[in-house]
Amino acid sequence: MKYLGSNDLLLLTLLAAGDSYGYKLSRRIRELSQDKYFLKETTLYAALNRLEREGSVTSYAGTETNGKERTYFSITPQGRQQLSQLLEDWRETVEIAERFIEEGRVCHDQD
Repeated sequence: MKYLGSNDLLLLTLLAAGDSYGYKLSRRIRELSQDKYFLKETTLYAALNRLEREGSVTSYAGTETNGKERTYFSITPQGRQQLSQLLEDWRETVEIAERFIEEGRVCHDQD
């Protein structure tokens, strides 16, 4: 099992649904988490730039807004493979955590 952090999982999952730009990705993460999780702009773009260097996403200039071009990000085939592995790792992590939680309940109930 390899842990790469949840940010990659969240970003790649959103990009698998369609190309997007940084602010929209950030806003969607906040919405889906019901404001319980957010990425600072520097963290968001550092993750996106790293994913691009690794070949998991590509970027391209999109439509202008207020005189500025937006940079859109798109998941690559390699990124889809990485997402598949991250989902598998996440499910395994949850399964392991649940075992520990259950063990804690059993031990607590025996006290």
